[in-house]
Formats: sequence, structure tokens, C-alpha cells
Amino acid sequence: MRKIGIFVVMAALAASLFATSALDTVKDAMSQLCTGLTQMLPVAAMLMIILAGVIYAAGQMMGAETRARANVWATACLTGALIAILITVVAPAVLSSINNGTAVSCT
Repeated sequence: MRKIGIFVVMAALAASLFATSALDTVKDAMSQLCTGLTQMLPVAAMLMIILAGVIYAAGQMMGAETRARANVWATACLTGALIAILITVVAPAVLSSINNGTAVSCT
């Protein structure tokens, strides 16, 4: 009976230690996600804006059908850049709301 009691106490302690470290792990993962988003997405948005300009300029030298396709591709690149910037702005607020209102560090 005493062995069962010791086992139950040890299991409870192990569960509480695991829960604390699991919460810390989730917070660290959210912080890393936020950092990754705020570092990667603005660079990707800038590259997409440059790519949109190159595609649009190249399309203006082509025929009518290729020019129309280039306009669509350039618009798609600009839309992707806009979405990337929007995600960069909104991500810290969304991740902090997921984290029970505690601010997530995005450094």
C-alpha cells in the first residue's frame, strides 16, 4: 500500500513538472513563431514587390496576351506582399490573444 502511495505522489509531481515545462515550451514556440514571422515576411513582401515591378515592366514589352498575363501575375505578387505585411502586423496580437492575453515577445 505504501508503494502505491509513493507512486501516486511521484506521478503527481511528474505531471505537475511536465505541465509547467509544456506551458513554457508552448510560450517559447509562440515566441519563435512570432520572431520568424516578423523577420521573414517583410523581406518576402519586399521581394514580391520588386518581382511584381519586374514582371509588369517585362510584360509591357510583349504582345497583348502576354501583357495581360503579366498584369495578372504582377497583381498577384502585390496581393501576396500585402497579405504578408498584414500577417506581420496582426501576428503579435493574435499570438498574444492565444496566449491568454500575455504579450508574446517578437524580438
